[in-house]
Amino acid sequence: MSQLEPATLTFTVGDDDTAQAVGSGSLPVLGTPRLLAWLEAATCACVAPVLPDGSTSVGTRVQVEHLAASPVGAEVEVSASSAYVDGRLHRFTVSARDARSGKVLAAGEITRVVVDAERFLSRL
Repeated sequence: MSQLEPATLTFTVGDDDTAQAVGSGSLPVLGTPRLLAWLEAATCACVAPVLPDGSTSVGTRVQVEHLAASPVGAEVEVSASSAYVDGRLHRFTVSARDARSGKVLAAGEITRVVVDAERFLSRL
C-alpha cells in the first residue's frame, strides 16, 4: 500500500446531530457519538485511496477526548492523519476543530484494519 494522505471533512451540526437526538445526553449540542462517526469518516477517507479492490476497513479501537461543546449551526472540521501502519492495521491521529474559531473540539486515535469485504461478511 502506498503512502496515506491526510483527510479533512467539514460538517455542520444539525438538530439530528445533538446529544439530545442521538441519545447521549439531554442538551442540544453536538453529541459524542455523532462526532465519533465524523472522525471515523475522516479515517475512512484517508485509507480509501489505497484499499485493494474488494477490500474495506473496519474500526477496531477508538481513543478520543471530546473537549468542547458545539452548538447547532457550528461548522466542525474533522481530520485524520496516518500515525502508524503495520500490514493491514492502520492507526490514525484524529482531531476536530471549530471551522470558524479553530478551537480544538476533540483529539485522539482511531485504529482500523483492512479486510476483504466479502470474506468479512461471510463470517457473520
